[in-house]
Amino acid sequence: MSSYAASAATPVVTRRTWMAFAVLILGIAMALLDTTIVNVALPTIRTSLNADEATLSWIISGYALAYGLALIPAGRIGDRLGHKWVFIVGLSGFTLASLWAGMSNDTASLIVARVVQGLFGGVFFPPVTALIQLMFPPRRRGQAFAIFGAAIGFSTALGPLVGGLLIQWLGDADGWRSIFFVNLPFGVIAVIAAMLLLPGGAEAKGKSGVDLFGFVLLAGGLTAILVPLIQGQEDGWPLWTYLSIAGGVVLLVLFALWELSVVRRGKEPLVPPHLFSHPQFTFGVLLALVYFAAFTSIFFTISIFWQAGLGHTALESGLVSIPFAIGSIVGAAQSDRLAERLGRNVLSIGTALVAIGLIALWIVLVRVAPGDLTNWEMLGPLAVAGIGSGLFIAPNAQFIVATVDRTEAGAASGVVGTMQRVGSAIGIAVIGSVFFGNLPNSFAPTAAQIANAGQKYGAQGQDAVKAAIAKIVDHNLAVGFGNSATIALAVSAAFAVVAFFLVFALPKRVSRGYEVAPAAAETADTAEAH
Repeated sequence: MSSYAASAATPVVTRRTWMAFAVLILGIAMALLDTTIVNVALPTIRTSLNADEATLSWIISGYALAYGLALIPAGRIGDRLGHKWVFIVGLSGFTLASLWAGMSNDTASLIVARVVQGLFGGVFFPPVTALIQLMFPPRRRGQAFAIFGAAIGFSTALGPLVGGLLIQWLGDADGWRSIFFVNLPFGVIAVIAAMLLLPGGAEAKGKSGVDLFGFVLLAGGLTAILVPLIQGQEDGWPLWTYLSIAGGVVLLVLFALWELSVVRRGKEPLVPPHLFSHPQFTFGVLLALVYFAAFTSIFFTISIFWQAGLGHTALESGLVSIPFAIGSIVGAAQSDRLAERLGRNVLSIGTALVAIGLIALWIVLVRVAPGDLTNWEMLGPLAVAGIGSGLFIAPNAQFIVATVDRTEAGAASGVVGTMQRVGSAIGIAVIGSVFFGNLPNSFAPTAAQIANAGQKYGAQGQDAVKAAIAKIVDHNLAVGFGNSATIALAVSAAFAVVAFFLVFALPKRVSRGYEVAPAAAETADTAEAH
């Protein structure tokens, strides 16, 4: 009797399901690795293709923008046509775009390839969370989401290290191409395995097609907002950037009104408006936006500071991220158990640790001279932030997606993922503006520094003076980039603090019975929240 009760309490998940889950994790790891692996390769791309600063910005931002735009329609199509084939099409396109990016011989081709890569990456992301919901029973779903969260945190944090290793191994000239080519064998394996293992079928079938006009309004609104955020610093924030942002807000308002009219006509909206009738979902997507603005910008700041400011190699830059990666694994491994016991508090603890880690990292940069800074001073703060990130990501996804009907899991996942990518783009745009806006116009030695070098080393000859001046330039670079990184990290920490307070807008607990009808789920959530 007790054996039967234990079996009923803990449903058995078949080996085939775990193998299918491994395919999903492989795909998601590839996509998220590419969100950060490129950061350490930017200096070598600049040299190899003679790229300017705007091009380097678009190589990263174009990927994030396209990724975010694809998420909602991909989730909606998956709900209607079947998440399996949306995943396979997206992963196939992502793999081919990786080949295109690695073979690019000019900046325009590389930018377009990155945009296409991001587009297909956004296509196959929503089916992952939707398929997890469909493949796992409620009592085992938390375990799957914990692994999913670990894959997100670990892949994102590991990207700079993998990129640094590949460039160190293959050289600066063409080593950057390998960061794209590495996707090819894994992509082929994942596509074949997905065809054989993933469950087929559509979750909802109907006569109406995808809301194309709604997609145009949404894509136009997000593009109008994100393009000036990406390009504004480069162009000096002219009038068009403010007009574009205002126009983007208007388009998003029109999108919301259009979706309501679609529902009134009895047709299928791109984003079901009633998703936002749940406060948990609404505040959850806002929380996702703010948190990812803090999370993604960490690596952007550190990578540029470590290489351009302190003169370290791509590999040395990648090694800095290891404490965060390890912390993410530790946090994610405990996230499901703690979410069961603590409910919303696990999200509070996670965001608090991220904020504490970033504030501690900011203090390190304030107190330690840039020339004396090593990995060891940054190890503790990054490990703490990594643990917090691991604790946050998996429970947050479960809290948000589990509030909607199972047939709309793809749409909900698309909304959440879009807000994450928009948050990443906003975070990088804001942090980039802060970082580069605070850099000195020149790192050349001042007249006083040159005079001092001449007095101190003049007796040793001209070569000694030149060597001293070169050290002064290196010192000015380190100080200039160090000051900018300090300010940028303070802004990232502020994002994390805001995310911490947003957590308290969520219900204290969430029903794990995802398969129940929306009304029943809402009742259960209300009961558990008290």
